[in-house]
Amino acid sequence: MDEALIEKIKNGNDHAFRLLVEKYRNVVFYAVYGVLRNEKDAEDAAQEVFMKIYTSLPRYEKQGFKTWVTRIAVNHAIDIKRKKVRRKEDQQVEYEEFHAEPAASVELQVLKKEQQQELRKRIDELPENYRRVVRGFYIQEKSFQELSEEENVLPKSIEVKLYRARQWMKKHWKEDDFS
Repeated sequence: MDEALIEKIKNGNDHAFRLLVEKYRNVVFYAVYGVLRNEKDAEDAAQEVFMKIYTSLPRYEKQGFKTWVTRIAVNHAIDIKRKKVRRKEDQQVEYEEFHAEPAASVELQVLKKEQQQELRKRIDELPENYRRVVRGFYIQEKSFQELSEEENVLPKSIEVKLYRARQWMKKHWKEDDFS
């Protein structure tokens, strides 16, 4: 079904794109929310992600649309977060992470907790030499420099380990494992 929608979108069918947005709205939102940890920022980022998806569709190579969409969403959210860090706004993000907004739904908090538990369980499946750098970089949000000092290696070694860990995950984990 996705392939047919994608072809219609490539041929200029706006209704097909609206259907695609409706189908993947939650996937994109939760992917960016997982990185940004702020509902308003995630809503804004999700809209930007769909614009990126629309403009990138000609380059889509039919290799798992949900994975492709999620990768675009996560990369965009990481870019946004990096910009915030550069502007010294990260303190606000950390505050929101520990102090849920009163309007935040209980369902969203439960889903987030379940996703975190699943992610921790999956990280434990990683080979030991990748596990520490994945936890340090993605969970504890340490820099390459901090991790390299802890591991007593060059920052480039940390970068290579993260790259190899991502390759391992792509090879051993299926997209449906995280649905």
